[in-house]
Amino acid sequence: MLEKIDFVVSWVDGSDPEWLKEREAFFPEAMTNGLDINRFRDWNLMRFWFRGVEQYAPWVNKIFFVTNGQVPKWLNTEHPKLRLVKHQDYIPIQYLPTFNSNVIELWLHRIPELSEHFVLFNDDMFLTAPVGPEDFFKNGVPLDMALLDIVTAPDPGDCLPHMQINNFAVINRYFNKKEVLKKNAEKFFSFKYGKELLRNLLLFPFQYFSCFRDSHLPSSYLKCTFDSVWQKERELLEQCGYHRFRSKSDLTHWLMKCWQICEGNFEVRSSSWGHHFELWEDGIEDICRSLEQQRYRTVCLNDSKSDIDFEYMKQRLQESFKKILPERSTFELNEICIERKPVI
Repeated sequence: MLEKIDFVVSWVDGSDPEWLKEREAFFPEAMTNGLDINRFRDWNLMRFWFRGVEQYAPWVNKIFFVTNGQVPKWLNTEHPKLRLVKHQDYIPIQYLPTFNSNVIELWLHRIPELSEHFVLFNDDMFLTAPVGPEDFFKNGVPLDMALLDIVTAPDPGDCLPHMQINNFAVINRYFNKKEVLKKNAEKFFSFKYGKELLRNLLLFPFQYFSCFRDSHLPSSYLKCTFDSVWQKERELLEQCGYHRFRSKSDLTHWLMKCWQICEGNFEVRSSSWGHHFELWEDGIEDICRSLEQQRYRTVCLNDSKSDIDFEYMKQRLQESFKKILPERSTFELNEICIERKPVI
């Protein structure tokens, strides 16, 4: 029987005046993409995240809702499956407050009561069709895709390529690419990857790993992987904690994902399992149609550009989610309870 599986999701209300005031107090002079408004604004879709979990993954053990202490007014904090987690509950105090998602995610293994098997969601990742435990873990290990890729940078100010390089500087220190591919050939060259397999074949001859292609979908993790990496690179990971905002010298939770892949500690997942949408690049009507038709079991709605028609797109997404998830979940208070709920 498979071990219990927890879901972890982080959230921030970027419109909260108190949060904005605190963020301003630590605001660095040099702007980076870690400060862009799109990294913090709220699309008011979180209730649909909970509806999706209740409707499509009722088997989940616990949900760990990670915030700086913010709680949506509509959230039923007494739900037996819900665990509210503040940053100070698991991140050492010297690194707080933090506005850096990398710091928030790198310390997740310290969350009290978190299961060995857990799935990490960002607040822009949603379940949109039924899923089972076998969509996340098989034979006790995570499902994932070992897709080789190269690091590119379309924008000189983008932090992400630098963070990928940092992750793989660690990976290449501990893993020999030739040995990893030889030992796990059936996992790196699986026909489940479809046309993505061609890239693995083309990048096979290069000596070092550059990076793995990340699908920007929910990530399946073993807590012991975090423990193992932290034991080996504690000083480097602790140094990231001092970066209150995203930095080009950060490491990310993808390091743990890549570590699992290089250890061969995963089972192959089809590349068509879910879909990642860019809210500035993909047409909003096509995105909404995809949601309403439930083409994928999970989606990521990535908010990566500031200059979009935010209010219109937010309205359209809410309309589409209401069509597939119209009923209030048990994670939501009714309107009367919301009015009476005290401020936390």
